[in-house]
Amino acid sequence: MKMRIWRNRLLISLLFFCSFLIYAQPKRIITLGGAITETVAELGFEKQIIAVDVTSEYPQSIKKLPKVSKNRSVSAEGLMGYRPDLIIAPYGDVPYGVIQSLKGAGIRFVAVKQEYSVKGALQFIREVGTALGEKEKGNKLALETGKRIDKALQTVKLNKKKPEVLFIYARGTGTMTVAGKGSNMDAIIALAGGRNAIQEFNRYKTYSTEALVSANPDVLFLFDFGIESLGGTSGLLKMPGVAYTNAGKNKRIAVMDGPLMINFATRLDQAILVLHKEFIKS
Repeated sequence: MKMRIWRNRLLISLLFFCSFLIYAQPKRIITLGGAITETVAELGFEKQIIAVDVTSEYPQSIKKLPKVSKNRSVSAEGLMGYRPDLIIAPYGDVPYGVIQSLKGAGIRFVAVKQEYSVKGALQFIREVGTALGEKEKGNKLALETGKRIDKALQTVKLNKKKPEVLFIYARGTGTMTVAGKGSNMDAIIALAGGRNAIQEFNRYKTYSTEALVSANPDVLFLFDFGIESLGGTSGLLKMPGVAYTNAGKNKRIAVMDGPLMINFATRLDQAILVLHKEFIKS
């Protein structure tokens, strides 16, 4: 009997010890994705982030951290070199073989799904909190973020203008795509009080002058680096077909911070408000 009691106590102790190891707060974190990085930082783990991917630019101090690669592709060796105890990445972004290698080396890997909606943004925050072993803190941040988003949406509802908006993703005149239905830009345009001028296709397709003229948007929406790659606002207005659109005639160009627009996380309320402000300009 005494031996059985001793064994039970030992088992309980081992289980407690193992649970502590599993849920111990990470000390060396790699975040792969701007939305993940800003959420981890907002949850109080900014100092524990040791490396990031090329899309992570917020908060400002993050720009000083080393990048795990020069593009969005990563290798197991490159990640292991930073000796992380936790890597958080967008679901589907990291190859299966890399994930298996990381886990085999004892590195915890968490993939987080992102849905481009208010509900999706709040769930995203909760999942990142859980990955950090801070479920309650994640729930609290999601609740606070939700309140700010609701307030922003109330501001949007006060204005009846609903401009037709065309988002152009540009990396120079030879590399341009436009956002269709179901894309992240389609979602932020709707939340900010606009209507996506492209309804004929889903996701992204290559830009064409014919599509631009046919859509006839009231506002052309680009990221700051995108407008720069086209030679600024003047360069965009000189592009074929632009002068025939309402946006071109009225010089309605909305230039936004890319990471803020696409992250759908803790700063979604800010993204909604700044884009809405551009939409209601006369």
